[in-house]
Amino acid sequence: MNDEELKAEDEMIAEGAPSEPDPEADPLGALLAELEEARQQILYAQAETQNVRRRLEKDAQDARAYAATGFARDMLSVADNLGRALDAIPEAMRADEASKGLIAGLEATQRELASVFERNGIKRIEALGQPLDPNRHQAMVEIPSADAEPGTIIQEMQSGYMIRDRLLRPALVGVAKEG
Repeated sequence: MNDEELKAEDEMIAEGAPSEPDPEADPLGALLAELEEARQQILYAQAETQNVRRRLEKDAQDARAYAATGFARDMLSVADNLGRALDAIPEAMRADEASKGLIAGLEATQRELASVFERNGIKRIEALGQPLDPNRHQAMVEIPSADAEPGTIIQEMQSGYMIRDRLLRPALVGVAKEG
């Protein structure tokens, strides 16, 4: 505004005239103000719609990535039991020709299960020799040890697993303490 317009506005205010444009006196100004307000509301609505769309896309992506979490958690006990069964086979039975086919089949099943886990983003957590990480490991016992640093995992009671970047099951471990 120039000086003359400012003086005219000051005179109008001093005379008690409204400082806002009167819709009857300036219908074009009132319509432009309404138009600007409607434009702002449209911009806000578009931004909100875009935010909702992004949230839905992320939720759908997470649902696809982690849909099998419950099933995967259940399959971990199958993998554990298969591993325990293979570990329990005595050497005499492994040397017996009649049992070799059965044992080879069990080992092939274990490899296939590990392959299926890998294809679906399920990875075993390495624990032995690692420092205790409460986000991945659950300490079950402290074991006195002169060989390992305190806080280092020296025993794994149950394997832990991750599904992509989330913990599926913590590893149950024994941790070294000063002996």
